[in-house]
Amino acid sequence: MSQLNPAATPEVAPVSIPVKELAPWGLFAALLAVVVVYFVGAEQGATSLISGSDVHEWVHDGRHLLGFPCH
Repeated sequence: MSQLNPAATPEVAPVSIPVKELAPWGLFAALLAVVVVYFVGAEQGATSLISGSDVHEWVHDGRHLLGFPCH
């Protein structure tokens, strides 16, 4: 069994990701999550922005899956 030469193995430096580059993506993800939760949980209720029942029918099963009451 041969020994590895420790001088021949390169050291791996961790990659640093600046927070300033991640902040816009985090904000976008949070905004998208809020919009999705609104449409699944509150649309077609007291705070409805869209008239009719189309949105309710599109997200009906998602409401039950996430535990939001709808009827």
